[in-house]
Amino acid sequence: MIRTVTALGVCTLLALTLSGKALSADRTPLSEEKPFAEAYIILQVSDAEPVHQQATLDIANNLMKHYGGQDMADIEVIAFGAGVPMLYADNAETADRVSSLIEHGVRFYVCGNTLDTIERKQGKRPELQSGVQTVQTGVAFMVDEIRRGYIPIHP
Repeated sequence: MIRTVTALGVCTLLALTLSGKALSADRTPLSEEKPFAEAYIILQVSDAEPVHQQATLDIANNLMKHYGGQDMADIEVIAFGAGVPMLYADNAETADRVSSLIEHGVRFYVCGNTLDTIERKQGKRPELQSGVQTVQTGVAFMVDEIRRGYIPIHP
């Protein structure tokens, strides 16, 4: 009787494990760029505090390590408002780290509306770090990504 119950338990556990793997294999990834990702995170940068900007970069790096590499975590960073200067090409405090994270598969986006405002006020559009992508409305982009399943983090 004990062997039958144990065998039944092992079979049930095996069936649940296999069905779980089958379900995860059928899951459609949120991003074609990261088909094996286990986590989808969007980090918000919307203030000028260097401690928050550095925390965003730390979190992106730590998440990649936690999930086992750049293919296992799909990480996006959206900068808007006062957070946009973090992505300027000449920002000595963040440029190297942003560049490194881009090389490791983190995608950085910047709000085009904020860039338009900066250009209107300063007379020229700031130069952005190579690899940073512009979206028209940063907050709307973030909302859309959250609706698709990305987890929002605001350091």
